[in-house]
Amino acid sequence: MALHSAHKGKLISVIGDEDTCVGFLLGGVGEINKNRQPNFMVVDKNTAVSEIEDCFKRFIKRDDVDIILINQNIAEIIRHVIDNHNAPVPAVLEIPSKDHPYDASKDSILRRAKGMFNPDEML
Repeated sequence: MALHSAHKGKLISVIGDEDTCVGFLLGGVGEINKNRQPNFMVVDKNTAVSEIEDCFKRFIKRDDVDIILINQNIAEIIRHVIDNHNAPVPAVLEIPSKDHPYDASKDSILRRAKGMFNPDEML
């Protein structure tokens, strides 16, 4: 029975710096699917922008992922790709990192949500 419910569960994916990914992995978020694809990506200063974009696109196509957590400073790098994602699932949540605090004015998803409630605030 537990095995049956585990198949129905959805995953949280993480795109972040090493500290962020390790924290979530220690919290039990890490998973490797049957195709040996992890649900996380560690981004460092040597990671190519195209690698981050490809990983994000893979995560939004996966049917077992419902939430994508991404460090906001990394989201800024691929903002054009994130802005093109309009589907409600997987939800994309921008989170702070140890070295970069959260800035609500940079969060395109939050700006879009605010616009749903107050159209005057839309940019």
